[in-house]
Amino acid sequence: MNKINNLENKEAVKSYRKVAVAACFGTFLEWYDFLTFATLAVVFGPLFFPSSDPNAGLLASLATFGVGMVVRPIGAALFGSMGDRIGRKPVFMITIVLMGLATLCVGFLPTYAQIGIGAPILLVSLRLLQGLSAGGEIGGSAVYLTEHAGNQYRGFKTSFLQLMGPLGILFSTLQIALLRSYLSPEEFLSWGWRVPFWISVLLLLIAFKARMALEETPVFLKLVKEADKPKSQLSNNFRDSKIRKRMFLLFFCVSGSGAILFFCVQVYTIIFLSGLISGTLFVLPAFYLLQKIGANVSDIDNFAVTMMAIIMVGLSAILAMVVGPQTALLAELFPAKARNSAATLPHNLAAGWIGGLLPLIVTWLNLKWASDIAGLWYPTLFLATGAILAVLYLPETRHKKLNH
Repeated sequence: MNKINNLENKEAVKSYRKVAVAACFGTFLEWYDFLTFATLAVVFGPLFFPSSDPNAGLLASLATFGVGMVVRPIGAALFGSMGDRIGRKPVFMITIVLMGLATLCVGFLPTYAQIGIGAPILLVSLRLLQGLSAGGEIGGSAVYLTEHAGNQYRGFKTSFLQLMGPLGILFSTLQIALLRSYLSPEEFLSWGWRVPFWISVLLLLIAFKARMALEETPVFLKLVKEADKPKSQLSNNFRDSKIRKRMFLLFFCVSGSGAILFFCVQVYTIIFLSGLISGTLFVLPAFYLLQKIGANVSDIDNFAVTMMAIIMVGLSAILAMVVGPQTALLAELFPAKARNSAATLPHNLAAGWIGGLLPLIVTWLNLKWASDIAGLWYPTLFLATGAILAVLYLPETRHKKLNH
């Protein structure tokens, strides 16, 4: 009997590992595609938004990045509701194909110099498609993976999904750095910036094949068997006071604060301190210290470089403590029949409106006040409010059974 149980456990571990790898790789592709746009914001400015004022071009490029984030809630509402009706896996397939094709098309776009105003219009249109796809994928992938994880060690088993965002932008950034080192500035502006978008088609083929082999989650299969699937669960979520309250807490305390942390650390210029209570206390001092160190970096002394590295590692560790348990929490907050739509909408609303617009808002505030750190009062105050609400109202979900 023990041998049989051991074999079953090994098969379960192997099966979950397969699910986790496929889910994580697909999410890595989503983030790689989505964040390559942010990495190339400085390049897109003169290519698609020419202006005599460099700051205006940069702000226009950052606004285009933000547009993709703003429409994420629409994708979340659409695909989240579909996930509750037709299943988690079909939505998984649709979102990854939509993201991959939109990203590939960016790599073939003509610039403003070639077709005029049509270039930024096409760029924004493709960015909107990316945003719709990300709305269905990010959040939905957390539900999918968590429902496969079972009832033990969910936080640990699903935390790896949160690595995909940093890995996606790291892979994108390294590619662009290599291209810049091997190509002349003229070659990079002519065609080199397109290479990361072209490479996405290879990643899409790998991710699509891996996801085709995946199975529907056991939780959703049980819902199908019990015929407990409402036609429009999204609207029902807002009628249920308990679900509505938890959606707000997810939006403001969990996903909103997590988005602030992620986009501060991964997207906005350099890494600075963030993380609910810790971030509230130390965002401005830590970034001020980085600013002072950065001012002396021309000297390239070992102490300055070492201090900057220590600060960056510390900030990333705080970010990890906040977003690591987030994958499991997204699913644990809601009942099975409402989970996909209830989790994805507030999560993407927060990421899109709070996180996605953060680089634009902070940059604008910095320019307005002629300071490199004035805009950081925005994330500081947001994190302070989120920390208070989380301590007072966020429920414990550690032992929740996912099939209920």
